[in-house]
Amino acid sequence: MEQHVRYCATPEGRIAYATVGEGPPLVLPTWWCSHVEADWSSPRFRAFLAPLAEGRTLIRYDRLGCGASERSRPPQTLTLDAELEVLEALVRHLGLRRFPVLGLSCGAAIGVAFAGRHPGVVERLVALGGYVHGAGMAPQNVRTSVVAMVRAHWGLGSRMMSELFLGDADANVRAEFATAQRAAARADVAADLLELVYRLDARADARRVRCPTLVAHRRGDRAVPYRLGRQLAALVPDAELVTLEGRNHVPWYAGADEVLDAIGPFLGVDRGEAPSEEDLSAREVEVLRLVADGLSDADIAEQLFLSPHTVHRHVANIRAKLRQPSRAAAVAHAARAGVL
Repeated sequence: MEQHVRYCATPEGRIAYATVGEGPPLVLPTWWCSHVEADWSSPRFRAFLAPLAEGRTLIRYDRLGCGASERSRPPQTLTLDAELEVLEALVRHLGLRRFPVLGLSCGAAIGVAFAGRHPGVVERLVALGGYVHGAGMAPQNVRTSVVAMVRAHWGLGSRMMSELFLGDADANVRAEFATAQRAAARADVAADLLELVYRLDARADARRVRCPTLVAHRRGDRAVPYRLGRQLAALVPDAELVTLEGRNHVPWYAGADEVLDAIGPFLGVDRGEAPSEEDLSAREVEVLRLVADGLSDADIAEQLFLSPHTVHRHVANIRAKLRQPSRAAAVAHAARAGVL
């Protein structure tokens, strides 16, 4: 599955956005720190997003100051209204009329506000680990200390954020996420955006949401406490709350299958049956691992001393056994099932 990165002018500055897949749109409002190019290079990230992009065009973007977007972030843009202006500009740029929204973390607050202010545009809304009142995450002194740590010591601060975001992940996974955060934003921008995360307040907008809404939240989430997910679900009329166990806030680093099972049916995602080691031969698993590494059929043939035709047949068999439409989808499906 191939990603395309393009750029869009907004009232606040130029942003980078990425599209994956083909079909009706699914929009993911930006979360705290992202990098549309670097994130897609992660097999974990691709394995989580690929099922959501099957049969549709998945659209996500880097907020101003992050990733491949303009890296400067004027203070006057650090507001919920400015975040919405960016999303609105992207929607106009792409000519979108009506679409579902999947908001993760602070992206949920942006998604809720957008849905509340554009009731005829959002078909359905998913809030994953989300909130609508950032100040409720922690007492003021704690929020101030966390922002100060990120601003003054981004290396240590990124590791601290990884501990909060990935309570059930091992040290290597947390280190990977810390590195990804530092690649996405400078220390000063990360601190400014964290302050914005704490200031976001979409409670009034939540009451105006009129589309079907699903709120999925982990009971042990330490980055965005479970009570904030419950508050969000209580404020949005007729919202459904799905409670997940565990402490991981970022779904693609751990617990992706459980999250996809929870939100997939609501978004119309058909995940099929998960493959097992027994579904694929040893040679097919070997070939699939090389496909996951980005090798072409010719490269795999050279490495395994096979003919390109034989490799092509193996890949076709793998896709058929896993019931996946593409090489990337087969890799993502197998990664989620623990085959790779």
